[in-house]
Amino acid sequence: MKAEEPAAAFAIRRYEERLARDPGSLAFAPLADAHRKAGRPGEAIRLCREGLERFPDYATARLILAKALADGGEPETALAEVRVILQGNPADAQAHRLAGELERRAGRLPEALAHLRQSAALDPADRESRLLVEVLDGGGTLAGASALARLLADDTFATVSFGTVCLEQGLVDEAAQIFLRILRKEPGHEVAHRRLEEALRVKIQRRKGS
Repeated sequence: MKAEEPAAAFAIRRYEERLARDPGSLAFAPLADAHRKAGRPGEAIRLCREGLERFPDYATARLILAKALADGGEPETALAEVRVILQGNPADAQAHRLAGELERRAGRLPEALAHLRQSAALDPADRESRLLVEVLDGGGTLAGASALARLLADDTFATVSFGTVCLEQGLVDEAAQIFLRILRKEPGHEVAHRRLEEALRVKIQRRKGS
């Protein structure tokens, strides 16, 4: 553990001591999450899998496992774990939120939108999901009758190059809708998908800073 991460080191040590005192406790889950947040997804995965052998219905541990798998570069395996959670509890807002993120990163935008809508409906405090729904639900069009909105309604401008220019100029909403329109026609367009992710990150960061 790095010296500049005393809080993470303290959390890991505390949960390790608790688990040592009671190996059958649920402390494996927060310990795994502490390892995950400290950049050790492999250790988090190991702890969760061992703990879930004893407590297979412990949804919190399975969600931590899914996050650790995603952090470790196994998004589809992570999504499979989230689906297990949702099979047991379709009203789990956190699972829908993570499923929405994983589906979105995989380029499966209709599936992502469905999960994000569920998350926003189940958790009124989930502003990020509502924001993403607002963007993804645009379907490649901009509201309003401004000159730029009319310009972007023309498919001539639905190009990665023009979307990138909009993104560089800070026109995040416009850029996002351009990339969405491209992806609606070509779902496997990797560059458009990466640029859409950039636009969404900027929009989320702006909303958090407001």
